[in-house]
Amino acid sequence: MKKTPFVTKEKLAEIVREVPTPFHIYDEAGIRRNCEAIRKAFAWNRGYKEYFAVKACPNPFLIRIMKEYGCGCDCSSLTELMLSQAVGCVGDDIMFSSNATPAEEFRYARKYHAIINLDDFTHIAFLEKVTGDLPKKISCRYNPGGMFKISNDIMDNPGDSKYGMTKEQLFEAYRVLKEKGVEEFGIHAFLASNTVTNEYYPLLAKVLFETVVEIREKTGVEISFINLSGGVGIPYRPEQEPNDILEIGEGVRRVYEEVLVPAGLGEAAIYTEMGRFMTGPYGGLVTTAIHEKHIHKEYIGCDACAVNLMRPAIYGAYHHITVMGKEDAPCDHMYDVTGSLCENCDKFAIDRMLPEIAVGDLLFIHDTGAHGFAMGYNYNGKLRSAEVLLKEDGSYQIIRRAEMPKDYFATFDGFDVYDKLFV
Repeated sequence: MKKTPFVTKEKLAEIVREVPTPFHIYDEAGIRRNCEAIRKAFAWNRGYKEYFAVKACPNPFLIRIMKEYGCGCDCSSLTELMLSQAVGCVGDDIMFSSNATPAEEFRYARKYHAIINLDDFTHIAFLEKVTGDLPKKISCRYNPGGMFKISNDIMDNPGDSKYGMTKEQLFEAYRVLKEKGVEEFGIHAFLASNTVTNEYYPLLAKVLFETVVEIREKTGVEISFINLSGGVGIPYRPEQEPNDILEIGEGVRRVYEEVLVPAGLGEAAIYTEMGRFMTGPYGGLVTTAIHEKHIHKEYIGCDACAVNLMRPAIYGAYHHITVMGKEDAPCDHMYDVTGSLCENCDKFAIDRMLPEIAVGDLLFIHDTGAHGFAMGYNYNGKLRSAEVLLKEDGSYQIIRRAEMPKDYFATFDGFDVYDKLFV
């Protein structure tokens, strides 16, 4: 699959006149098309709801677009809860899936009637203690342990994951919750991350659906919603085939008909919590080549660095790079594409074959719409970049301004940096 930017060089040149690089840019039309496809894929389930994983891209302008298509918010922290509430997601529009949760976050989630997804058996007593009672509707997170495999390939290792309850703990949790007056129950599990296969959701669904039948048999609790969480990935590399969400939805439907319907559980709602799949391909990091260096290797230095996109530095993750205006030029030069952090891992690409890059060229780094800006930080005193929305009509909107030095210094208490600088 050839990777092409969703924005032209000419449009970027227009934006750069107002918004200096680096910045993240998002494709409104692409996000909307994807929301329509996801809604179509699960239209067979009357109660279906997608809860966008806010951690992937916490920008209210993008969350509001997805909210138009019925999406709620999957939150894991106080500020994510606050952001979701600010865009109008409250009550059943919020799934609060956290771990090692502070008391104030449980209290805030209860105040705005979010669905709480308990990560641990001990959280039942903790939640009751810090909020005064338990909600009437609650979910529990399941961790089956062991290895999770598709065919002979190991997808992930739930047994090493800090999340969720064992099956025995899960059964006891539902018994206790029922005794304490909870009336509506859900189940949640996350067994693999960034899977690029149409098999993952149907296999996860089978695990959960069979567990739901067993829960009713052993505890008398009937599960009303089943949360498949996230894990549906995107093709970062050009040679990877993208997931087909329509095929994925159909695969889940077949398992639903096979397991739940014969058990008399054919009214259970299906929830998902996709982040990467929702916005990942519809974001890009735009940066300018500002230096070239010729030593033991050939280097291109950019005005972006790992604080703008951490994944390559910490995971060795691949992100495709397009040199704008040279899309059809031969990739006959090998470069390390770097940022300016005082860390040798600050590289967007290592030994990457690209067209010849000149100082001043714009580079488009693909698939940064999830876990891109969101993972930014201020190491070396670097400032986080702007975010720009490319709108359906071809215009653009700044949806987050770039940080300025005054933002970086704002949290010093009793020490005014500007007084020291300008005396």
